Amino acid sequence: MSFREKAQKWLKSYFDDPFVRILKKNSNLTRTQLETLLIDLLAENVAGKTLGYDDKAKIRLSAVTRGAFNRTLRQARNNIIRSIYTVLLLGYLGVFEDARLSPYLEIGNKLQTYVSTYREILRNGGGKDEYLRIMKKLREELEVTLEQFSRPKALSMRM
Repeated sequence: MSFREKAQKWLKSYFDDPFVRILKKNSNLTRTQLETLLIDLLAENVAGKTLGYDDKAKIRLSAVTRGAFNRTLRQARNNIIRSIYTVLLLGYLGVFEDARLSPYLEIGNKLQTYVSTYREILRNGGGKDEYLRIMKKLREELEVTLEQFSRPKALSMRM
């Protein structure tokens, strides 16, 4: 399997993840921007060597020129910076102290716990059936909660 095929398989696995689908759908990034950003940030880890932008552009699921890759990467970075500034602004204004945002902070903690536990299971080569059943249930609950929180009404006064 070529490096390009290996990298594309790796990318597809990210986009097949139900959490990634839900979170991406409700983020400020397009699929193409997220794909480009992942390639820029993580492809060198997969390759085990430094990659130029020409090489990174060829990894995209639909190959593009270096210029198109760089434009998309710039758009992704700008969207991320704006998202971070939005969070900083809300924090500065004290909005995070509003009880309506507590569930969002809690789901962030649950997602982090799920991901770290899942990675631990993978590192140890699997897990006991009961443990895997609990992880499956937690994953399903997280998916439902994320879908509920993605609706604008979730921030209304009547939650």
